Amino acid sequence: MSSTAHDVELVLDFLNTVDVEQHTDVLDDPVRWHAWLAERDLADDPTRARPVRDGLRASVGGTEAPKPPPVSVTVELGETPELVAAEVTGAVLAAATRLAVLGEWSRMKICPADDCEWAFFDRSRNRSRTWCSMRVCGNREKARAWRERSKLS
Repeated sequence: MSSTAHDVELVLDFLNTVDVEQHTDVLDDPVRWHAWLAERDLADDPTRARPVRDGLRASVGGTEAPKPPPVSVTVELGETPELVAAEVTGAVLAAATRLAVLGEWSRMKICPADDCEWAFFDRSRNRSRTWCSMRVCGNREKARAWRERSKLS
């Protein structure tokens, strides 16, 4: 997996630790949170992670959130400079920074469906994708809009 793909996956996984449709939040369940961290060989306290997650979600189109506190990230020099962090907050912000530098951050989006709000990476050529899934959220929204137009006719 390329480093960009890894960064996209890490950021999306972190943003989607909250599931609006299922009314669940991995950060509220210590067992699931520790398992999530262990899968990624990271550590962090959910009280530190929540404001970073909510701030990142807000930055890509989610619900407004207060600015998160500063997070430490280290620059290590090997063959090339590399942003590294042991905590999930630093690792995710380092990944987000790399995506921003590459011009890919604008592809991170939040589905506008009120009952979804799933984070996704827009892989369309012109970066115009709106819904996380056209078959589910996009179809529902188009059907709702059609019903509303039909009522007015």
